[in-house]
Amino acid sequence: MSLPSKVRIVEVGPRDGLQNEKQVSTDAKVKLVNDLADAGLTVIETGSFVSPKWVPQMADSSDVFAAVTRKDGVTYAALTPNVKGLEAAIAAGASEVAVFGAASESFSQKNINCSIDESLERFTPLMAMAKEHGLPVRGYVSCVLGCPYEGDIDVAQVAHVAKKLLDMGCYEISLGDTVGVGTPMAVKAMLEAVTTKVPVEKLAVHFHDTYGQALANIFSALQLGVATVDSAVAGLGGCPYAKGASGNVATEELVYMLNGLGIEHGVDLNKLAQAGWDISDALNRSPNSKVSLALKAQQ
Repeated sequence: MSLPSKVRIVEVGPRDGLQNEKQVSTDAKVKLVNDLADAGLTVIETGSFVSPKWVPQMADSSDVFAAVTRKDGVTYAALTPNVKGLEAAIAAGASEVAVFGAASESFSQKNINCSIDESLERFTPLMAMAKEHGLPVRGYVSCVLGCPYEGDIDVAQVAHVAKKLLDMGCYEISLGDTVGVGTPMAVKAMLEAVTTKVPVEKLAVHFHDTYGQALANIFSALQLGVATVDSAVAGLGGCPYAKGASGNVATEELVYMLNGLGIEHGVDLNKLAQAGWDISDALNRSPNSKVSLALKAQQ
């Protein structure tokens, strides 16, 4: 069994996690980003420059970027769906930006009213502007293991979208199980298809834990050579009011598993857990992480 000696963790809690929350103060977001950097995380999705009409929770992203205490060696990333968003991210001083594609035609049509290929073509001017400013662009592919509208997704379609994003200039492609339906064998089949088109060192995985499979799915990806994993402190994300919905895999869970595997990651688990407890207190609920709850009980 071959596993990477080191894993790069991309912390998505402040963006992908908090965009689903109704009330989070700017101060709480800033504290969270600073706490995560202090815990040793080197890539933190700090905000999202999307229309406040669609995601009002991210309307203060410029303020968050302005207020965080920048640490050397830490990447402060932003989601930018269009040129207007990219311009705002550049003005805010984002270290890198991200764009989104879907592996499901139904998902693309229902969410942005266009085909997958049309949605990707819209990123062409954004990619050119990012290159002009020397900003790295990360590509996300959603629904890689299943779609709420069409069920299973053809692995060849996932490979096609990942390759298009790579060819457009994305330095890394994050493969997202948006609805959390994947299992380890499905992950293996999907990655085997994608790695025929995209080198494994250019891939990351982004798993939601709806059916409790996220850690097993990550382990499956690690065995195939993936060495970048997205996660969210305290398991932030998903909608707490939607039946069965669940957030991203908790960073605490990921770090605990990597510790057990002897894989280097650079994150202090105790500081990470404290960051999770603090943001959970701000949200007035318990962390969605068994590791976090276990550590809390030992205090």
